Amino acid sequence: MKKLILLTFFGMLSQTYVAQEFEVNLELKPRFEYRHGFKTLIPDDVDAASFVSQRSRLNFNYASEKLKAFISLQNVRIWGDVNTLSASDANGTAIHEAWASAILSSKFFLKMGRQEIVYDDHRIFGNVDWAQTGRSHDAFIATYVPNSNTRLDVGIALNEEDETLFKTDYDVNNYKSFQYAWYHTKFESLALSFLALNTGFTFEHEEEQEVDYNQTFGMYSEYSKHKLKADASIYFQTGKIANRNLNAFNLSGNVHYDFTVNFNLGLGAEYLSGTDMNTNDDKLKSFNPLFGTNHKFNGWMDYFYVGNHINSVGLLDINLPLKYKKDKVSIQLVPHVFSSAATIVNTSGNEMDSYLGTEIDFTLGYKIADAIDFQVGYSHMLATETMEVLKGGNKDNTNNWAWAMFVFKPKLFTYTK
Repeated sequence: MKKLILLTFFGMLSQTYVAQEFEVNLELKPRFEYRHGFKTLIPDDVDAASFVSQRSRLNFNYASEKLKAFISLQNVRIWGDVNTLSASDANGTAIHEAWASAILSSKFFLKMGRQEIVYDDHRIFGNVDWAQTGRSHDAFIATYVPNSNTRLDVGIALNEEDETLFKTDYDVNNYKSFQYAWYHTKFESLALSFLALNTGFTFEHEEEQEVDYNQTFGMYSEYSKHKLKADASIYFQTGKIANRNLNAFNLSGNVHYDFTVNFNLGLGAEYLSGTDMNTNDDKLKSFNPLFGTNHKFNGWMDYFYVGNHINSVGLLDINLPLKYKKDKVSIQLVPHVFSSAATIVNTSGNEMDSYLGTEIDFTLGYKIADAIDFQVGYSHMLATETMEVLKGGNKDNTNNWAWAMFVFKPKLFTYTK
């Protein structure tokens, strides 16, 4: 059957004279993790978690003069989640991406289907590639590219749980809809992006489901010249979340300098506003990065904004990344100093110091071959009593995380006509 499908496909290609490309590639990503204080401080009398997870993706990419299409099938598993004689898989095979793009002209494109959405530094929209599942959206995007330095995207998503005859509740742990516009322009050494995003989330009110919308507005900038690279962003959020008024913001800035061909030193800071724990104000002041690749930010131990810390006390993160790269070897060392952006109180009602702790992240990468990478990492959290109040667990325990990962990305087949 598979041979028949392939023969039919190539037969169709041979009967047309339009330039076409077809590619099949594979991605395998097995990763071992040792978790002893990952995401939260480890409590007393609890042992570390150790496991191996694996992402397996098979990607099909097609391109012609008027059409682009992409399908990505994936299986995400934990080694041993089914027995060796199992007739079925625990998670099965899922569609990570399945989209088509109509190329209406050299400047105007329409893209629709299940797709990754990535903009700028991944802070608001990212593909969350570290997570084995990744993130993708069911969306429609219209793109206008008047020249090589300018691009405008307008995107729409409308989510329902099933086909229905009448309106029903949407109970998926997901947003209900969004509409956005993203504009990007580039000058000689400076690039600027502007984002306007309207997102709707469901909530229960008086035994009925309603939808509240909140808006995210902001800009991102990048500067690069000679040995210096810098970026900065500012975002504001307003609207409502579960009938609470929202007024939040996010500021960030990073500077990187190449001291040598191989060594780079940086300095970064990010402030995400938060809501005081002892306030009676109904207004929510906590910034939400929404669909960003949050593992990339605020420490790799994922204490903040990776499935947690939403609508909380916010964060101030000051970090000092050091990077070394030569030939096939890359090394990163990134210390983070964390503080809360809003007031934290303990169970006695006493206000705590804002300093949460220091995290030290280390990674080593080695490129074994063109399609094979090896990476290993270690992170250590030095937490304070304030972090213990916020997260639970015990700050005096050793809170660390270690991992090792292979990434295989071979191209299986390429056809060009």
